[in-house]
Amino acid sequence: MTTKVLGKEVKSYSKGSFKTLDPIDRGPRPIQNGVDYWNGYEFTFLDKNKNPTLKVLEIQIPATSKFTVESKSLKIYLNSFYNKKFNKDSEALVKIKKDLSRLCKSDVKAKFISKFNNAPESVLLNTLKTTNTKPNKVYCFAGFRSICPVTSQPDFANIYFIANNALNISWLTKYFKSYRERGDFHEHCVESMFQDIKKEFGCTSLEVSGRFMRRGGIDINPTRSSSKKLLFKNFRFFNQ
Repeated sequence: MTTKVLGKEVKSYSKGSFKTLDPIDRGPRPIQNGVDYWNGYEFTFLDKNKNPTLKVLEIQIPATSKFTVESKSLKIYLNSFYNKKFNKDSEALVKIKKDLSRLCKSDVKAKFISKFNNAPESVLLNTLKTTNTKPNKVYCFAGFRSICPVTSQPDFANIYFIANNALNISWLTKYFKSYRERGDFHEHCVESMFQDIKKEFGCTSLEVSGRFMRRGGIDINPTRSSSKKLLFKNFRFFNQ
């Protein structure tokens, strides 16, 4: 995979330049409902009086988009706003939405948030002694670990899921642990989980969501579902 900035030294980029952004082709895959929530915890720019403003930024990229954005390029892009003046907060959002929608070839949404949604009530899968999960109940596998395929650095998450069928707990636990030495991006991990669980247990209703820990001030949280109406919103399993 050839990228503009990943694994390279970056000296400077013009403020909020579209050219900074690097598209990643999602590639051929079954069409899935879902969204990738990107949370930028340290987005700063100048207000109309040139005073620094610090916001938490939420970006929503549809799972059906042809492209997504390479995370380091997005970090550089967002960080370059630090000395750019906007008369209104909405002007910064308009530019971000326009640039990312153009890059991803899809309708990307962006907004500032002051709090996250509450995490759903769930059953911890890791310590269950029963054989199967119960249908239509939310479960969480804690301590998920995968490896970035480019940097070889570990990524950590809690994985939430709900299915209309009973799922074998031993199979699920072994499956989630199999990613611990496996290199894949967040989105690919969750898409594989969705497809593999659906195939193994014949689920007609299934939703899987990865709540990943942030790196470099940004976290990426993909959700994939059999339904267009998603149960899992933009929540954190602890506050920021």
